[in-house]
Amino acid sequence: MNFTPIALAASTLLLVLGSAVAQDRMPPIPQDKMTEAQKKAAQDLIAGPRGDLIGPFIPLLRSPDLMTPLQKTGEYLRFHSKFAGNVREFIILLTARQWTQQFEFNAHEPLALKAGVKPETIAAIKQGRRPTAMAAEEEVAYEFISELQQHRSVSDDTYARAVKTFGEQGAVDMAGLCGYYTTLAMIMNVARTPLPPGVPPPLAPFPH
Repeated sequence: MNFTPIALAASTLLLVLGSAVAQDRMPPIPQDKMTEAQKKAAQDLIAGPRGDLIGPFIPLLRSPDLMTPLQKTGEYLRFHSKFAGNVREFIILLTARQWTQQFEFNAHEPLALKAGVKPETIAAIKQGRRPTAMAAEEEVAYEFISELQQHRSVSDDTYARAVKTFGEQGAVDMAGLCGYYTTLAMIMNVARTPLPPGVPPPLAPFPH
């Protein structure tokens, strides 16, 4: 009997379960334990469009002088950039998948659906496949982000398509959006930021 498929399935399950129960290294800081700088950074974030201190901002609060300018950058990229909602959320999901960042993917999957990203497109991203039914602007973004992640640059053809579709500012903002959510993903992966209670991990680990 060949046990290889069973062993692979079991190892994948253990990895998923392990990521689900790994101890949160940087849990919320109680209000009475916060420094004045942390309190101000938290208040500034809560007063903005996010309205709550959750996810990546819990570990980021350990470094308030980093958190404040970083979250302001994210506020522009998420709420004020010129991208259509489906393109923005599509790029965020691609970035979360690249880093297997469970909290990030879970938070943005419903936003992507609401913005018009097709369920089959999201399913392909989860599986690490190139989606086959992307909107035209999503396809341009996919090629740009995929090349940037894999090759640390983009080809002349891909750059030209991105500028034709989104303009030079759009090309810069696309790279910035990927970079910003990459930063959040790295911080949450280091901190082991947990999913909300009872929520299963949406992403299987990539094979190594």
